[in-house]
Amino acid sequence: MAVRRLYCRNPACLRQTFVERLPGLIAPHAHRTRRLAAAQGQVGVALGGEAAGRLLQHLGMPASGDTVLRLVRRLPLPRQPAPRILGVDDWALRRGKTYGTILVDLERHRVVDLLPDRSAPTLAEWLRHHRGVHAVARDRSTEYARGISLGAPQAMQVADRWHLLLNLRQMIERWLAGAHGRLRRLACPGAAAWSGEAHERLPAHPRRADGQR
Repeated sequence: MAVRRLYCRNPACLRQTFVERLPGLIAPHAHRTRRLAAAQGQVGVALGGEAAGRLLQHLGMPASGDTVLRLVRRLPLPRQPAPRILGVDDWALRRGKTYGTILVDLERHRVVDLLPDRSAPTLAEWLRHHRGVHAVARDRSTEYARGISLGAPQAMQVADRWHLLLNLRQMIERWLAGAHGRLRRLACPGAAAWSGEAHERLPAHPRRADGQR
């Protein structure tokens, strides 16, 4: 393929020559065409960096594992519809020190976004830019409740199933810990009756195998 080279007649110009661009075929300063870069990136999405690099060698599209990973990062993210049923919870960047917020589309079971913190203003700002949320499942955090009320006041807030089961287990453990002493003092009439019946059924002098008492 031939391209035109253009010359600048201004002696003060830092660039003396120019080459026409081919925006539909190759990006500026790129070493591969857009089509080749897209194909290598898709192989990297499917296999990962090193495995994709080994396969691309056999396909006649050689690229190192690091190059494949760079191409994967440049691929545009797939467009996803706005979530209707949203799950909100915190996640640890560094456990016990730094936490963020994870947003999950509960209908499609996919992570929608990660927020840098778990504050109400950050969540409210995200919800204002993503309309269409009808229901939000969250934990009992008042910060998340305030953020949802500010960003999506029309959405119904519910406690998610995992936190409901967690709270139920904690309440049962707390009650059993307080009632443990009283439970140990309770008589068990069923066990006493069974013990008495078993005692009556046992013979007073069991016979030995040789017939002697």
